[in-house]
Amino acid sequence: MTPPLFIPLEDLQFTYAGSVVYPPGGRFGPRIQQDLQLVLLYTGEMNVSIDGRELNVKPGHVVLLKPGHEETFTFSKTEETWHRWISIRVSPLADKNRDDLYQLPECLTLSEEMNRLTDLILNLQPYCTGSDPVIRSLGLAALHLFPIESNRMNRQQEKHPAVHKAMMWIRDHYGQETNLSNLSLHAGVSPEHLLRLFKLHEGTTPIHYLWSYRIERAIELLTHTGLTISEIATRCGFKTSHHFARMIKQITGQPATEIRQQSWSRLRHK
Repeated sequence: MTPPLFIPLEDLQFTYAGSVVYPPGGRFGPRIQQDLQLVLLYTGEMNVSIDGRELNVKPGHVVLLKPGHEETFTFSKTEETWHRWISIRVSPLADKNRDDLYQLPECLTLSEEMNRLTDLILNLQPYCTGSDPVIRSLGLAALHLFPIESNRMNRQQEKHPAVHKAMMWIRDHYGQETNLSNLSLHAGVSPEHLLRLFKLHEGTTPIHYLWSYRIERAIELLTHTGLTISEIATRCGFKTSHHFARMIKQITGQPATEIRQQSWSRLRHK
């Protein structure tokens, strides 16, 4: 498991994001990297020489570059290469933070979350300096997201692809009515095989996982929103509000109204 980073905001001096398209045959460097830099590649191809060691990067990936190394970038010879980046200038790192950084993978699949953080920084830069707390916080969030994404990728690789596909479909469509046959269709295997895979890898069945996920989301809505019991039941895929109330009581031992009252009472007393 990739260790989390514990770099405090006060150690960040500034954050800057940029975007550039290189023509075919483009090149940049050599240069000495001054920052922690996340480079997000969208089109073309990028080869990075880091202290003489070659790193080939394909579109749809993000690279973490570290300060103090000599870097030379060469781009696709046959097409334009578009990449964006987030540069994060930090104070000298404690030994443990430096060690944790070097345990991270250099390259990961680019996630929508990383894209959104980059969008936010680029959109705010016309109105904020790189040392503004909001810009520095977004840079820190991108940096801390990197090991989270690494762990997420590792978990995905540990799961059977069909189990992962079924889980992702459930998380995106848990409010819809479905059954084992429909889940297996989205997972690309037979219902019987999906059932065996879930029991082997998750210790449960696909339908039990679905209902557990629905209950988790329902409890979140109970405690963090003012939606009615009936509205929550409908959004989370329960047949009726009575069915919802019965399932919540069965799983948690508490009526839905009591869960909400306790949560709201705690908020009032904070």
